[in-house]
Amino acid sequence: MARIAPRVLRSYLLGGQVPARGCLCRRTATPARSAVLRRYHATQAIQPTAESAVPSAAIPFRKQLKDEAKQRKAEGGEKISKVDNQTLDDWELTVGIEIHAQLNTPRKLFSSAASTINDAPNTHVALFDVAMPGSQPTFQKETLIPALRAALALNCNIQKTSRFDRKHYFHWDQPSGYQITQFYEPFAKDGHITLYAHDGIAKEDGEQITIGIKQVQMEQDTAKTISQPGDIHLLDFNRVGLPLIEIITLPQIHHPSTAAALVRKVQIILESVDACVLGMQSGGLRADVNVSVRNREKDSLTTKAMENIGEGGHENSQVNGVDQEEESSPTETEGEEDRFGSYAGITGLGQRTEIKNLSSFKAVEDAIIAERDRQIRVLEFGGVIAGETRGWTIGSTETRRLRGKEGEVDYRYMPDPDLGPVIIGQDLINHLELNLGILPDAEISTLVEEYGLTPKDALSLVSLNEGGRHEYFRDVVDQLLLLPLDKDQDVAGKLCITWVLHEMGGLTHEDADEENPLRITRDGDCIIKAPELAVLIYYVQKNKITGKSAKKILAELFACGLRGEVRKTEELIDEAGLWFIPLSAAEYEELARSVLDMTVVEQILAGKGGKINFLVGQMMRKDGNGKVDPQEAMEALRKVIEEFRK
Repeated sequence: MARIAPRVLRSYLLGGQVPARGCLCRRTATPARSAVLRRYHATQAIQPTAESAVPSAAIPFRKQLKDEAKQRKAEGGEKISKVDNQTLDDWELTVGIEIHAQLNTPRKLFSSAASTINDAPNTHVALFDVAMPGSQPTFQKETLIPALRAALALNCNIQKTSRFDRKHYFHWDQPSGYQITQFYEPFAKDGHITLYAHDGIAKEDGEQITIGIKQVQMEQDTAKTISQPGDIHLLDFNRVGLPLIEIITLPQIHHPSTAAALVRKVQIILESVDACVLGMQSGGLRADVNVSVRNREKDSLTTKAMENIGEGGHENSQVNGVDQEEESSPTETEGEEDRFGSYAGITGLGQRTEIKNLSSFKAVEDAIIAERDRQIRVLEFGGVIAGETRGWTIGSTETRRLRGKEGEVDYRYMPDPDLGPVIIGQDLINHLELNLGILPDAEISTLVEEYGLTPKDALSLVSLNEGGRHEYFRDVVDQLLLLPLDKDQDVAGKLCITWVLHEMGGLTHEDADEENPLRITRDGDCIIKAPELAVLIYYVQKNKITGKSAKKILAELFACGLRGEVRKTEELIDEAGLWFIPLSAAEYEELARSVLDMTVVEQILAGKGGKINFLVGQMMRKDGNGKVDPQEAMEALRKVIEEFRK
């Protein structure tokens, strides 16, 4: 957290009349205080073992990985990729995730102020949002609906009675000095989410893996901090009090890519049931990851011994040098219970650290890899992992320490005296279950089985544009089947996916929005209208135009859409003169002779028939109007090359 200069903070208090002397000033380090600080920082330092007392003899873990990569490269191997960096032989990684998602509601959680973050700063703020004396929270019942839809989609058990608690801490973005959350009695528990290979999980996890969800709770968001030059921070209270859900997983993830896949799938699920409409790319979803490592061989023996200890067993068993009794203590995590190491029968986990506020799927995977490698490096040097909160910056290679767990003020959780319990009727749960809609896994299965798509393409369709690309794809297929193409739905699906997902995905323009250049809405509307794209695909399949010409027309349809012009596919083909007119045999032969390379010809005559594809490519490049058919070009080349045989 950036430090605020006292002169800036004083200006906000008592009209700027707070005296500087003795107030909000940096404390002078007395000799006694300095000695305490030195002892504290010494306990955080890495203490080398006897074997590594000589610095020159120690090899850092990251350097060891680089040296191994260089050795593999010298032996003809390839550089380590993320795919190959999911599992280490001697160490086991364990990850638990907390996902914070903004609910799709018109009002805030405890006030009637509008729920928006896009309007002018501080224009949607109620008295309770800024903790004005005498103001009271009023639970907005409609915020419960998207929260319940999310919990049901995550296979959770809905608790008929839940309650709100106060989590006390002081920070400028929390004007009341506490956050209202559901710590003790959340509204949903004991869920799970199943991840498949096409979701992007690590290959070590096989075809599928199920991750448990401990609980889902409602809570309020904080104000938005806008940093300015000169250590100035502005606050936008439009965001304070926005309704969030926090999804807490069990520590059952052991590979970085699986962790990223879980966050990605949770976002897709929440969008599909209309619980949350803003994803990571828009700041509506954030993830905190809890990372720990343990030595497989050493700690497996320790874990086995711990499991054999009865209630009267030893209290000082250690794993990775950390006291297990302290690790599961209720005060271990800044006053919170240990959510990731002392429940569901999980024992023997290493000391964990928490990485806060990860805002992209790539950041989740990269931060976990970096923190895993850092912890292994510390432990191999004989050090101890400190329970602490760490940060991550995109593009960096190391996590950074933000604050320690030890010495943090207790959150002092207590039931909120101003809010009654939330009672949820079974009739409401039944109604939401019946109207939950089709979840992403079912949509993907339909696309694969009925439309002939690959699981990877199906997942991309479902996840892009908040599901809008999927709706657009179905519209294009329906329009194509209305034309005299004489194709089944699965064949039409395979034809359309190439254009909807791949060709349209590559369209760019200086006037286009970077995040959504095609302006695809959640309902499937697009600036390239579905009937016009279907006609374009139809003409390609009927050999009325070539694929190369079709790409030119697609780009023109895109440009017209950006300008707000409504144009027909046939009109654009007529204007550009791109209707396919086959070349004559003489024209093919002339073009073939113009690209002959005698070195390549000799290789083909010597038996390397595949080299002819190079010459076919040369003919295609010389074709400015897209009239060259690859098969006709290959036949013309073979005929010309045969003339060189003796």
